[in-house]
Amino acid sequence: SLKKLNFKRCICEQAVYTRGTGRTTVILGVYVDDLIVTGEDSEEINRFKQQMTSEFEMSDLGHLSFYLGIEVEQKKEYLTIKQSGYAKKVLTQFGMSDCNSTKYPMEPSLKLHNDKNGEQIDATNYRKMIGCLRYLLHTRPDLAYSVGVASRFMEAPTVLHLKAVKQIFRYLKGTINLGLVYVQEGKQETLTGYTDSDLAADVVERKSTGGLAFYLNDSLISWCSQKQKTVALSSCESEFMAATAAAKQALWLRNLLAELTGNVQRVVTLYVDNNSAIALMKNPVFHGRSKHIDVRYHFIRECVEHGQVAVCKVCTDVQRADALTKALPACKL
Repeated sequence: SLKKLNFKRCICEQAVYTRGTGRTTVILGVYVDDLIVTGEDSEEINRFKQQMTSEFEMSDLGHLSFYLGIEVEQKKEYLTIKQSGYAKKVLTQFGMSDCNSTKYPMEPSLKLHNDKNGEQIDATNYRKMIGCLRYLLHTRPDLAYSVGVASRFMEAPTVLHLKAVKQIFRYLKGTINLGLVYVQEGKQETLTGYTDSDLAADVVERKSTGGLAFYLNDSLISWCSQKQKTVALSSCESEFMAATAAAKQALWLRNLLAELTGNVQRVVTLYVDNNSAIALMKNPVFHGRSKHIDVRYHFIRECVEHGQVAVCKVCTDVQRADALTKALPACKL
């Protein structure tokens, strides 16, 4: 039906459709039977609504304010998204609605392990807690690392792991109204990324945790905190693998942005805080630290060579992906 209305499905994101060019572009997001429509031209949006209501039984709910548990507040200069209502529901569900709040989601010095001799707890309930927390990550990147670490122990959780999860709930209680802000800047879109890693942070498998964060101008649009699949032998190697994962995400975002805006694809700047890793990305003859690294991780070199990604040095103190790779004290969050 959307194709009959001259909509074109995005190659990079199958649930997004576009119609028109320039100011008349209409962008449509589809999730089962829920639709989000946006664009600069209100007349084009109204025309689309009329076309849809003539063929289907549909309800026009007006300006977007709530979608799949996400609360949206639209102002003239900016909009915010958060999940305060859902967070309150989760706290009540697990008996944490009256808990004392804390300033950080995970103790900076905490190193979770298997705790094989610890007291076992109900694994099903633990998994429910993790599942609810993971859904909050749609608007709470500050929870990504701590929830990711707690997720690693769902097979046989103990009291130690439950305490770590309750710490996250206590932090959530004190920051329940936090979310993301998107400012209308009125300038050409610039995509920048930050990537970081924490060497051998996982004490069980000695694997590193990689993090990435992408900004469209000054607005955070994509982030990830994930344990790497391969054991790194140095911080250089760990950062190199994290940057490769970020490069793949950068290309996807770059292509999606070009489809949505119709503008020419631009180079994505990727900020890394490790000089050795940057040298490895730019110099294919840098064999000393790279000859043992899996070939798939050298993908970022091709991205740099082809001018799709530009790698730049950033000071660790302003590395925005830092909170996605380790538990930070309250002053750094």
